[in-house]
Amino acid sequence: MELRVLQYFLAVAREQSISGAAASLHLSQPTLSTQLKALEEELGKQLLIRGTKGSRKVLLTEEGMLLRKRAEEILELVQITQREISLSDQVVAGDVYIGAGESDMIRLFARAAKQLQAKYPDIHYHVRSGNAAFVQDYLDRGLIDFGVVYGPVDTSIYSSVKVPVHDTWGVLMRKDAPLAAKEYIQPQDLWDKPLIVSAQKADDWSLAKWFERDYAKLNIVATYNLVFNASLMVEEGLGYALCFDQIINVSGDSPLCFRPLSPAMHSEASIIWKRYQVFSKASECFLKQLKGLLNHRDTEISPDIL
Repeated sequence: MELRVLQYFLAVAREQSISGAAASLHLSQPTLSTQLKALEEELGKQLLIRGTKGSRKVLLTEEGMLLRKRAEEILELVQITQREISLSDQVVAGDVYIGAGESDMIRLFARAAKQLQAKYPDIHYHVRSGNAAFVQDYLDRGLIDFGVVYGPVDTSIYSSVKVPVHDTWGVLMRKDAPLAAKEYIQPQDLWDKPLIVSAQKADDWSLAKWFERDYAKLNIVATYNLVFNASLMVEEGLGYALCFDQIINVSGDSPLCFRPLSPAMHSEASIIWKRYQVFSKASECFLKQLKGLLNHRDTEISPDIL
């Protein structure tokens, strides 16, 4: 399977037309059709559903959709590798890829990047947002350099450094909600309430024990991957969102407020990367800067540092 042919296939997927893709690639339509047919024969699967006489639109089969996803990842890795290899040995430049959930913890990465910016202005940073499963999946496939996860780390697969600050769990709600009058939210306060929770497996949910009730018995009306989306659902009155503090602005004219849990619930994070990974110079410098920041003042990171 040639990279060139994968690029041809992605062009067809994008244009939804062989003729349109051929024009964008500066190829003749017969040449492109021949290459695509050869790709299908190589894989032993039909990838495209050609349009009928009345329509030139091309659709992807289930196998075609899978190949599109993998082809995009393969070509992105190729581009990253080409950029890293082409850089001069005397220059620290390139791209650093970070995977993390929505958390105030991202300030740590921003601070490290800011400290490096003056010395290495040609390092660029890319943040991919998602839950722990997303972060580990992207890390395992080489699409990110570093990830932030909460809870235990599999040290047989990943190297890690703990972040000496924690995120505080609480409830995001409308200011006119009945529970807004409370200073803290206890488990029984939420047993009969419509809840909006992070999309993840119930057995991986860090709040399961805090609730003192089976996950299946809770009134989960919606799940989210991005807290901003959850905040919009809360604002529209759909329910109460369980999330970290300091992500959604609840000050001023915001119709929302945040109340911490009682007993208090905190999550400790670790920055992880694949064991024995060979970093680019940019990623290596960034990791060194992160570790230095984490060791500041005997590993105590005060709010003014974050």
